[in-house]
Amino acid sequence: MENFNDSGLKDPIQKAIKELGFSTATEIQLLSIPLVLTGSDLIGQAKTGTGKTAAFGLPMLHLLKPGRTCLVMVPTRELALQVSEEIKKFGKYLGTRIVAVYGGASMNEQIFQLQRGYDVIVATPGRLLDHMRQGYIDLKDIQFIVLDEADRMFDMGFRDDIKTIF
Repeated sequence: MENFNDSGLKDPIQKAIKELGFSTATEIQLLSIPLVLTGSDLIGQAKTGTGKTAAFGLPMLHLLKPGRTCLVMVPTRELALQVSEEIKKFGKYLGTRIVAVYGGASMNEQIFQLQRGYDVIVATPGRLLDHMRQGYIDLKDIQFIVLDEADRMFDMGFRDDIKTIF
């Protein structure tokens, strides 16, 4: 893969990428997207601003099967909002339903969004567990799990929460 045109991603994703003004993939995207498209697991590391969300989000959306769910865990509410907005942009023409769940926001609004259905959940571990314990999130149909900024989540003390979620 040299750029997004020859990435093999679905046409609706290609259309969204083009609208966003992306043409040339970054190093993390060049290395990650083809690998994820083969179904391989991946551990990646890159600096802020290099397009890590696209590196996992684009192939994740491409491969997502109907009735299955993607879970992206992040350490902070700010990152949950940022990642969910980016994935919404990538999945604009797929009709993908993305819900962000994180602490410091109304549980009732999040419950309302979850009850409407979801394909992708972007969540902080603590709030994800809250929704799981109350029966609003069921992870039995998970197709993908992404730990975005996993090192930071572990540094922040989420190790036990992540173990419980898994």
